[in-house]
Amino acid sequence: MSQIKLHNTLTRKKEAFTPIDPKNVRMYVCGPTVYDRAHIGNARPVIVFDVLYRLLRHVYRPDHVRYARNFTDVDDKIIKRAAASGRAIDKITEETIRWYHEDMEALGTLRPDVEPRATAYIPQMVAMIEGLVASGHAYEAKGHVLFDVTSDAKYGRLSGRSIDDMIAGARVEIAPYKRNPMDFVLWKPSTADQPGWDSPWGRGRPGWHIECSAMSYDVFGDSFDIHGGGNDLMFPHHENEIAQSCCAHPKGDFARVWLHNEMLQVEGRKMSKSLGNFFSVRELLDQGDFGETIRYVFLSTHYRKPMNWTEEKANAAELKLIKWHNEISDCNFLDDEVTADSVSPEIIEYLKDDLNTHMALSHLDALDGLIPDKFDRALQRAADLKFLGLWSEKMLNRRGGIGWFDGKKYEAMLANARQSAMKTKDFTEVDRIKAILLAAGVEVQMGKDGVNLTLKPDFDVAKLKELD
Repeated sequence: MSQIKLHNTLTRKKEAFTPIDPKNVRMYVCGPTVYDRAHIGNARPVIVFDVLYRLLRHVYRPDHVRYARNFTDVDDKIIKRAAASGRAIDKITEETIRWYHEDMEALGTLRPDVEPRATAYIPQMVAMIEGLVASGHAYEAKGHVLFDVTSDAKYGRLSGRSIDDMIAGARVEIAPYKRNPMDFVLWKPSTADQPGWDSPWGRGRPGWHIECSAMSYDVFGDSFDIHGGGNDLMFPHHENEIAQSCCAHPKGDFARVWLHNEMLQVEGRKMSKSLGNFFSVRELLDQGDFGETIRYVFLSTHYRKPMNWTEEKANAAELKLIKWHNEISDCNFLDDEVTADSVSPEIIEYLKDDLNTHMALSHLDALDGLIPDKFDRALQRAADLKFLGLWSEKMLNRRGGIGWFDGKKYEAMLANARQSAMKTKDFTEVDRIKAILLAAGVEVQMGKDGVNLTLKPDFDVAKLKELD
């Protein structure tokens, strides 16, 4: 079998992935700032790195892979939300984390092995900052501690930009106490009404960038295999992570491989509240979208390409998944017969090629021509869907049992009624059956070749009870 190949942002090329320790493969992904529902753009990296997590577990064994994704639970956005709502910060963050778990798991994602929260790692952050100050990479000014970017000769290695270019093109906070406009905050003072912790520099709270460096070091050590996130984090967040981590632990590599997914658009336009195309994952789920449908649309575009979410794509994905799930349910095999370990080797090979999820989905279509036997094909498709996070018993039982639509039964019912009507010239029963099917979201086609029924996105099996 081939080796996993990933496009490393740091080296700007696709290269063979060789873990530091095959028995301890480590991946860290930047998680959410928990003050509100996750929007669909937030879901893209979660799904992308869930696929990589599944692939790594398949290749190296689940007990040899550790995946960490953090929660930023101390941040100015959270503080502002608390002030505006009158609610305690911990109530907001706990609620938002619960929402996040519910919404992301509805998209078929596995929960990471470790989910560190920033507020639980303040002592580690303070210790790292102290070390940076002692080694001359950081300095105190006006109650702040800032990282001196000029102290790191390799600063800019990830984004490929010089400090001068960064200053010219970036929106940075120009503060009089900064030695260089690109210097970034490691620690800042807190007022009496803001959350804060004691430190050598007074009561305060950490800057955004230091938290991931401190948490990844505590969880994984000074070197680990993969660091991921959206490409909007490449600069300044990931650039600053590399700088402070490598300066704090010069004998380590921090992350060997950096992966970044592209951004998401909605109906060809940047997602924006002012354009009315900004919505959360929960809003889509509450509108009736299957989590598997959302996931399918995301996987249909390679992670390094911009993704365009459209209603047309979602409808097409849902119809395809409904068709496959109905074929699977018709075979009536046991759940324990379906294992992700039985995934098609072709899908694994596509995913090994820099997570080519588009081709992996194409293989699901190709099974129709590759496996003639209906039962064997359904069993293989179920295993493939399960591995890709697109199949579960929950989907089979949603909308009153969408997976148990017996198309052949209703086609025969309508065909028999039509045959009788041709003799009696009374089409009342045909019209009644057809009307119920249409109301349930079943497209009906009748012709000389017989009756053909197709499920539409608004299909609701509960509305077929009158025919049972």
